Amino acid sequence: MPESTVDNARWIRRPHPAPAATIRLVCFPHAGGSASFFFPVSAALSGSGSIEVLSVQYPGRQDRRLDPVIDDIGALAEQIYAELKPWTALPMAFFGHSMGAIVAFEVARLFEERDGIVLAMLFASGRRAPSRYRDENVHTRGDDALVAEIRQLSGTDAALLGDEEVLRMILPAIRSDYRAIETYRCGPGATVRSPITVLVGDDDAKTTVAEARDWARHTTSRCETQVFTGGHFYLTAHRTAVIDTITDSLLCASGSRPE
Repeated sequence: MPESTVDNARWIRRPHPAPAATIRLVCFPHAGGSASFFFPVSAALSGSGSIEVLSVQYPGRQDRRLDPVIDDIGALAEQIYAELKPWTALPMAFFGHSMGAIVAFEVARLFEERDGIVLAMLFASGRRAPSRYRDENVHTRGDDALVAEIRQLSGTDAALLGDEEVLRMILPAIRSDYRAIETYRCGPGATVRSPITVLVGDDDAKTTVAEARDWARHTTSRCETQVFTGGHFYLTAHRTAVIDTITDSLLCASGSRPE
């Protein structure tokens, strides 16, 4: 399908179109997150002219708050895969943070298995390897406990968490996301052929550095790990360094910069 006729903006956001781009970075938000979380990344990378950023908008939040939520990683990956297919004219890389890293991994597997499309890079941020599980049940707790979890991770604006009306709107989507990621189990020996760059905070309550390094088990290519100071949302404080990592990797992958 020609990109000029693509009409899937409910799922795929393109905040800074780059007609001359040689590679696309698709960003997958964390649990409870939205496509707008990656707007600063898109704004920064658009300056290169060679990298175009797409962001996935999961149902049940912001302008999609009335759309039915999807509380299964496999089902969510299937839908995103279908919505991304029209955007495959250029090489792609994925960046997923927290739950988004797992969703990105599963979408990447679908593209490989069904279309023979291998990503230029999979950036797995703030998430332990797909085969590393913890016994977590946040999605079964009451609203107060769910809000406390979000506050602890500092992933949502505190002002929003203090607004009861906003809370009522976003909690169903957050609970659905937590159910999806907490019940996720990857297939035995699941791998991708793309290289993986792992990014993790050294004080992340959700992911130890050792758990993050185990992403190496899930690629038949190379895997590198970068450790930053900070917790689960280390990337907010280290935005410039993260963007530099993405830029260097993708410009090399697209041939726009010598390795």
